[in-house]
Amino acid sequence: MSFGVGIIGCGLIGQKRAQFLGEGRLVACADINKEKAKALAQTNGAESFSDWRKLLTIPEVEIIFVSTLHETLAEITLAAIEAGKHVLVEKPAARNLAELAPVMAAAEQSTVMIRVGFNHRYHHAFRKARELFESGQLGELMFIRARYGHGGRLGYDKEWRANPKLSGGGELIDQGSHLIDLSRWFLGEFIDVQGFAHTYYWNMPVEDNGFMLLRTAKNQVAFLHASWTEWKNLFSMEIYGRDGKLDISGLGGSYGVERLTHYKMLPQMGPPEIMVWEYPEADDSWAVEIAEFYDDIRMNRSPVVGLRDAYESLKVIQKIYKESGYDYNS
Repeated sequence: MSFGVGIIGCGLIGQKRAQFLGEGRLVACADINKEKAKALAQTNGAESFSDWRKLLTIPEVEIIFVSTLHETLAEITLAAIEAGKHVLVEKPAARNLAELAPVMAAAEQSTVMIRVGFNHRYHHAFRKARELFESGQLGELMFIRARYGHGGRLGYDKEWRANPKLSGGGELIDQGSHLIDLSRWFLGEFIDVQGFAHTYYWNMPVEDNGFMLLRTAKNQVAFLHASWTEWKNLFSMEIYGRDGKLDISGLGGSYGVERLTHYKMLPQMGPPEIMVWEYPEADDSWAVEIAEFYDDIRMNRSPVVGLRDAYESLKVIQKIYKESGYDYNS
């Protein structure tokens, strides 16, 4: 069964979604930059629009991929739900909780499937890490330590991510939302949120660094740092259990080869047994994520990554913004 797909937002992420549609068939594209929509549509034999609302009226479009700037993610997702379309919306799904609330309410009253694009869960290393975790090889989890960042580029402070109206925040809502989602995936819900966001380097009204200390009801902790002053692109997440540790580094490309190292504690303690998996091949997380969404729709199965995950991530982010003096909701 081939699904008819519409893509709203034809920038880098929209183009990536089109590249990994798998069994999906691109029917139409929309972007406020008409030339971007036209270029993506022509490559795939689809229609193009500058007004995304026209795309929602096409009967052949069954699934909408929303990959716009943060400013319109919630608005378009809500309209797509009301039009009876399944939706894959990119993280963070909204700029804040107030924007996300009506989307969640509409989704609860609808039969369409909504998935949020936290694609990092589908990287090779994280799929293997989840498998090891679920097998019980780590024992009870204790804490997570993670860093994610890059150094921007000349003019970064003039791009859309530096505009709070368009982005809803800086690095915390950008790469930080992935760290929060991945930590929740392993540890569960956080009952205590502490952190600090600050602009250290870039001349912009949004933060370029976010620091988080998140605690579950079982006193498991996630210590997270998202940075736009990392200078050398970096991804690192260490997951500590009573019986061992997982060390995930790299995301491919400029972040380095994706690698998972399992440090397995021995009964006599001492140096652990070490197993390493490397994934030099291309990142297939986009394709795996989309294929799973097609299965969700076919099987009438709630997506494992949905609006509730976006809500919990935004709840952490919004609390830290408030405590750090950033009022992006005014």
